[in-house]
Amino acid sequence: MGRGARRVAIGIPLLFLLIQAVPYGRDHDNPPVVREPPWADVETRTLAKRACFDCHSNETVWPAYSHIAPISWLVQYDVREGRDELNFSEWKGGARKKERPGEIRKEMNKGEMPPFVYTLTHPAARLSAEERGRLVEGLVATAVQGGAARR
Repeated sequence: MGRGARRVAIGIPLLFLLIQAVPYGRDHDNPPVVREPPWADVETRTLAKRACFDCHSNETVWPAYSHIAPISWLVQYDVREGRDELNFSEWKGGARKKERPGEIRKEMNKGEMPPFVYTLTHPAARLSAEERGRLVEGLVATAVQGGAARR
């Protein structure tokens, strides 16, 4: 093995160990559930829990890989951003733009939720077209029921 290859063989594992010391990605908190939306029906909550809650609630399940940098950085970022956009554990009845029926329908119909990368590691979050449709309609009904239609 050449000198350069040896340095790389030592440097990569050393770098991997060093990045474990970066504090970002270790704040795996689940604040208390403050207020859930008035779910339109049980199925809507069940589908949302299955496909959305890890990033859009305070009930995140933190898998083992979420403790290992650099993956932990991405997971922490995604959860923080998801909760900031829409949090089913801190429902404000349409006070947040993303809680409004039109926004929910628009976001869900883009087909980007749940993200492809997330469904790779969470196969239960994969929704069939029929399930996606029922979830969209259920979330829209939930938002209307929760007072968001007035905004």
